[in-house]
Amino acid sequence: MVENNRRMSNIFERYLTIWVGLCIIAGILLGKFVPQFAHKLDSMSIMVNGAPVISIPIAICLFFMMYPIMVKIDFGSVIKAGKSGRPVFLTLFINWAIKPFTMYAISLFFLGFLFRNFIGAEAVDLVKMPIGLNLPVGATHGAGIVVLQEGIKMLEIPLWRSYFAGTILLGIAPCTAMVLVWSFLARGNDGLTLVMVAINSLTMLLLYGLLGGFLLGIGSLPVPWQALVLSVSIYVALPLVAGYFSRKWIINTKGEQWFKEKFLHLLNPITIIALLFTLILLFSFKGEVIMSNPLTILWISIPLFIQTVIIFTLGYIAAKLLKLSYEDAAPAAMIGASNHFEVAIATSVMLFGISSGAALATVVGVLIEVPVMLLLVNICKRTQYWF
Repeated sequence: MVENNRRMSNIFERYLTIWVGLCIIAGILLGKFVPQFAHKLDSMSIMVNGAPVISIPIAICLFFMMYPIMVKIDFGSVIKAGKSGRPVFLTLFINWAIKPFTMYAISLFFLGFLFRNFIGAEAVDLVKMPIGLNLPVGATHGAGIVVLQEGIKMLEIPLWRSYFAGTILLGIAPCTAMVLVWSFLARGNDGLTLVMVAINSLTMLLLYGLLGGFLLGIGSLPVPWQALVLSVSIYVALPLVAGYFSRKWIINTKGEQWFKEKFLHLLNPITIIALLFTLILLFSFKGEVIMSNPLTILWISIPLFIQTVIIFTLGYIAAKLLKLSYEDAAPAAMIGASNHFEVAIATSVMLFGISSGAALATVVGVLIEVPVMLLLVNICKRTQYWF
């Protein structure tokens, strides 16, 4: 399926957690003290309905993060991997029948009850009016009140509810990119992971809006179809196609031995380096907000951390009960635990605004995901003997 030599062979891989922390700090400081640089990068985006949906710099980084993994996959084995129905069923069940509702319950308990006074029981946030809704100033819509802000109608809602909305958008967006990195590092079945990513991407197109509208408690959630299609195309399809054709061409022209011993050796550090640059860019966009609200980051992080650990544990135990091999169990558990934060960020910005608490919560999701998923990768590798 894919070469099994996946040891942390260079300084970036051996000390990845330290590098991740340093890059997050560097991104936050960059956004705080050189905001014009972050704004310039943020302006380099593909726009949909006036909202920045795909950041071109981040898309470039994600391509170089994904391509070295895609090119190592023997695509002839993908169909064979897809015939194993149990891991595919497991990830679909965890992602769509359990994960959205546990995220709702956990976030509501922590943000709406336990941490509500710390966040500020009377604190409010200004978010966009739902698309197509035109209410007079002073009218109520759900938990919000229509107000006029700089000549634009906005909804004034409790701040904790805005954070709550962001966590919901994370909870209903299963990962379709980064999980390939986590599966690769955990020595999982990359071909099966790719199949599960493709199935979840298609399922997300059908269920993302329905679950979002239901769980957020709004009349209807305007589904960002363009954002979803662009995201899947750029973060998954583009490196997939490039990996398939370049692998085929290189092996045909240079031979399989040269491909494995020379070409792949040159690619080894690229995935990790691209991941680190991606983190710097993502956190530079929200550096000033994070610096001014450090405790808020903590309140949002706790339910997201608990959700990630619970979903991984459920998936991993279920994989053991279903008698899956370790190579199938690791990605089946991690694809549910991780989130498609690119889609969540784009959706929160489109629905609530770039300065909203919902958008901040989705960015905090990135802060939680990378170090926690690296921890789960290590747990997987240490428990291979269970399977």
